[in-house]
Amino acid sequence: MKFFVALLFCFCLAGHVSAQTNTVRPKIGLTLSGGGAKGLAHIGILKAIDSAGLKIDYITGTSMGAIVGALYASGYSGNDIEALRKDIDFDVLFSNNVPLKTLSMEEKDQYSRFAIELPFINNKIRLTTGVITGQQLNMKFSELFFHVYHIRNFNELKIPFKCMATDLETGDLVIMDTGNIITALRATMAIPSVFSAVTRDGKKLVDGGLVRNFPVKNVKEMGADIVIGSNVTNGLSKIDKIKSPVDVLLQMAFYREAGDFKEELPLTNIYIHMPMEEYNTGSFGSGSEIFDVGVKTGRQYYPLFKKLADSINALGEAKVKNTDIITNKTVFIKSHKVNGLRKTSPTFFFHLMNFDDQKSYTAGQINKSIRRAIGSRYYSTITYALEPVSKDTANIIFTADENPSTYLKAGLYYTRFRGINVNVNLTSRDFLIPNSRSMVSASIGESTQIEAEHFQYLGRIKNIAFIAGFKLDNQTINTFQNFKVEGAYKQNFSQTFINFQNSGNNKIAGGIGTAFEYIRFSPSIRSVNEVKGRFTNFKSYVYLKYNDINQIFFPVKGLKINVELAQVYNQIPTLTQFQNGLRVLPSTLNFDNYTRLVLDASLFTPINKRFTFLSEFQAGVNFTNKPNYLNNFFIGGLNGSFRNQIRFAGLQEATINSSSVTALLVGLRYNPANNIFITGRINGLVKDFATKRNATSSKDALTGYALTFAYKTPIGPIELSAMYSDQSKKLQSYVLFGIPF
Repeated sequence: MKFFVALLFCFCLAGHVSAQTNTVRPKIGLTLSGGGAKGLAHIGILKAIDSAGLKIDYITGTSMGAIVGALYASGYSGNDIEALRKDIDFDVLFSNNVPLKTLSMEEKDQYSRFAIELPFINNKIRLTTGVITGQQLNMKFSELFFHVYHIRNFNELKIPFKCMATDLETGDLVIMDTGNIITALRATMAIPSVFSAVTRDGKKLVDGGLVRNFPVKNVKEMGADIVIGSNVTNGLSKIDKIKSPVDVLLQMAFYREAGDFKEELPLTNIYIHMPMEEYNTGSFGSGSEIFDVGVKTGRQYYPLFKKLADSINALGEAKVKNTDIITNKTVFIKSHKVNGLRKTSPTFFFHLMNFDDQKSYTAGQINKSIRRAIGSRYYSTITYALEPVSKDTANIIFTADENPSTYLKAGLYYTRFRGINVNVNLTSRDFLIPNSRSMVSASIGESTQIEAEHFQYLGRIKNIAFIAGFKLDNQTINTFQNFKVEGAYKQNFSQTFINFQNSGNNKIAGGIGTAFEYIRFSPSIRSVNEVKGRFTNFKSYVYLKYNDINQIFFPVKGLKINVELAQVYNQIPTLTQFQNGLRVLPSTLNFDNYTRLVLDASLFTPINKRFTFLSEFQAGVNFTNKPNYLNNFFIGGLNGSFRNQIRFAGLQEATINSSSVTALLVGLRYNPANNIFITGRINGLVKDFATKRNATSSKDALTGYALTFAYKTPIGPIELSAMYSDQSKKLQSYVLFGIPF
């Protein structure tokens, strides 16, 4: 009914303007309401307005409506904004998580290994507030609005624009039409308790939707004669929808805005209300469906927009401001400085960013430097402002917020191989020496693992590092004969190492190192073949790491490679070999020097929104013909977690022992709903090929399968797997809960 009333109004307006010979062209105002994810529907209205050829003269908006409106006001079309929506990962955008791709290589190995991370400040553990600081938003906004960085009066945008915020101290409405547009947009959408408040002109500002979510009055004040208002909110909740204390607080928070809306609504000439009952402010996972609602609604209003455009355009063309190019905009940076540093120095900051002045930058290049610094995890947020000097020339001022120096981390996990274990970690930056990271981690429970490492940044841009560390792994490992458990032994493994590493970017790192290793064996369940005692060796190696996967758990895109070529030497055994309880003399084990190659590569490729293709290739080769099963590779298990393991879907850990092995796995992962994953795997393996002069036989080939149901929880994934191998002819289970050490 409202649509037909609006259409009748448009026809009356058309007759009115055509009857006048000297009528001034009326001004069209557009108001877009806030509404979180529901505000994506506004894009459909903009597409309809563009298709109709209707020119907008003024725009006002709040929260998500302000963001969409600001993009349109700065020169983006409805189609442009639709393309931006498709390209944005809202889970990353509205979170405090640092995207894995932006982390430095040394941080990727440690990221998300622990479910809980608590800062240690002034000798006290502090609980995190959970408030989103908006680092990802700031960087995205800086790219989207880079072409208007020099504009400080929003009336100078292609379409004059205003947005609303709320003064956190007084509760008063704050109308923003000057200053830095990125700061204004961050303020208008700063939902209390979700996003941190934004400081602007000495005030702490939060979401304008608390006071004025549908700012029609303001677009009228700007000079609009005809107002188009697009509203995606449903107003106050009905009593039957208020079921929790949170619902009550939200209802009370929007009482004032509900009263204001009653005054705003009569001022609209074309009022568009979206049917959004199925969605809420956080429904970004349904962004496509919400956008489709906006497109469908826009099509309904297209005839009205078209008639209005034809009538108004008959009076003369609208004046359109020229705007700078949106893409590939560059700015010459004349000088740079940073504010907010307390523990790190400006020299370290800019060297870490690899940022210099007297150069031209795009927004993407500036953000690349910021991501490099954020990826070091020295800083929680880094923002910047450009101060215009002349056309396409500016000074840049960075503002950095440093992370606490020390974090206490913890987690819990279970596998049948490891049992139940509690993981703890203490990480401190610049504890011993400036520009360093020191940490110690321990996994305590049915097995014991300890890691300690000191990472020292070197070089001008901190891309070279000296790494010294220690690892300890004590566990019980089953032995198998013809795929049946034969016995078990305790393995105590420790390694002390020194590495020099170069990481030219956040995807690749390479280095050289030397390690001293200690391995001790003692039978815990008697078997036919046993070894008791220890041996030590040195290992010198070169290694290469590549990692550009998009996330730690259930990645959908990217490649991860770890390869090491090592020379193992100076092996000193002090052990005894037994067979059927009798000592074997002389021992059949060989401890000569040998060369070793280890390769582990994983590739993830998205097929569509729900399906991901995954593949893995592993290889382990000891280049020696002399047997020593203590140095061989141990085949089995779905997760890599102990010395010389080769994963294999279908067998439990250490089911097979081999001096040379290659394994290929392919799989398909299905994501039917948020946090639920179903993965099928098929893998094949060839072993003992490097020690045989003749062709490898069928006995040296293995095939296996696994079907895994997984659920991602806040403290790590739960995985339940069924496995089968054609050689063992056994259906087996595999269970993982939490984050392995």
